[in-house]
Amino acid sequence: MIVDISKKVLIVGLGLLGGSYARGLKRYGFHISAVTKEQSSIDYALKEGFIDEGTTMPDKKIIGEADLIIFALYPHIFVEWIEQNQKLFKSGAIITDVTGVKRSIVYKIQDMLRPDVEFIPAHPMAGREVSGVENSTDKMFAGANYIVTPTDKNTDDAISTCMELGRLLGFENVTTLSPEQHDEMIGFLSQLTHCIAITLMTCNDTENMEKFTGDSFRDLTRIARINDLMWSELFISNKDILLKQMDSFMDKFNHLKKMLEQEDVDGMREMMRHSTKRRALFDKK
Repeated sequence: MIVDISKKVLIVGLGLLGGSYARGLKRYGFHISAVTKEQSSIDYALKEGFIDEGTTMPDKKIIGEADLIIFALYPHIFVEWIEQNQKLFKSGAIITDVTGVKRSIVYKIQDMLRPDVEFIPAHPMAGREVSGVENSTDKMFAGANYIVTPTDKNTDDAISTCMELGRLLGFENVTTLSPEQHDEMIGFLSQLTHCIAITLMTCNDTENMEKFTGDSFRDLTRIARINDLMWSELFISNKDILLKQMDSFMDKFNHLKKMLEQEDVDGMREMMRHSTKRRALFDKK
């Protein structure tokens, strides 16, 4: 469906990700509309030319004409929005999302959704340390990963549409995982790394350290500039998995600490060699 540029696309939540989706799809000539809470975001997107129309309130016409609706909202707001406004959806519409957790929302939304509308969840593994539509860019997804998380309620057509959406936006790697596999993976690769960055950034408050730091500290704490409202919600939504990942990290960190206490140079070097070998797998080719 998405390859047909006569189809209309609606973005709900015109921030960094929603704006970047709009920019990316506008390149192909899609009619892009938006619903978002700030009129200034609508005005900016209209001025820049990457949406065709927009509103700050649910609009029956705009929502009812959309063939594909992309939700770029916090998880709890996404659920509330569906509860309150799904009556406005066009029959046969496909909806998708950008939400960073899946188990806590996917089944809830699919269970409450009208039978003539399909929700195919997805997660763009991309972002920046800034927010707002003014910081959006259609280049943000280049080289990034895009994960579609279908359930047994999804049709092959919707899955194909969502995967094609990822390819059109420029993601390098478009894959599928179950919601459970997604949350397990994201607990380690994203949420734990943010926990580490937050902890590192707050465990030493010595003044003027920013005047002496090198690239290693900057690289490790890049994601410590964090949206506290969104990420605290994501942490709680994936609490069981994230706690397990934190325990695993602390066990390994304590192992390294013990080797240092015992001056076990061979053990530390072996761990470092293993780290170097593993890190090479994550380098972008």
